[in-house]
Amino acid sequence: MISLAHFQVLAYILFCLGIYGVLARKSTVLVLMSIELMLNAVNINLIGYSAFGSFGGSHTALGQVIIVFVITIAAAELALAIAIILRLYRERRSVNVDEIDLLKG
Repeated sequence: MISLAHFQVLAYILFCLGIYGVLARKSTVLVLMSIELMLNAVNINLIGYSAFGSFGGSHTALGQVIIVFVITIAAAELALAIAIILRLYRERRSVNVDEIDLLKG
């Protein structure tokens, strides 16, 4: 039997992998993938809370509605980040996080 704890453990593992990816990677594309992994961990948590009625009633749709907003925000964030990365690559010929100092004052 699957319980809310199973969802939370899975989300915790995914979120920790995402944090590790953000802190350890040098490529901006891999950093973006790690951020998306963290957002998916949040979605898994919301699915678990929605399925087990922790939002104020049994099987409410609020968690699923929030998931749609999170996915929409993640898609917009990814589109903007890819556009910024492509622009930086055209100017610097690198997507290495350590080499991007264009925004320094």
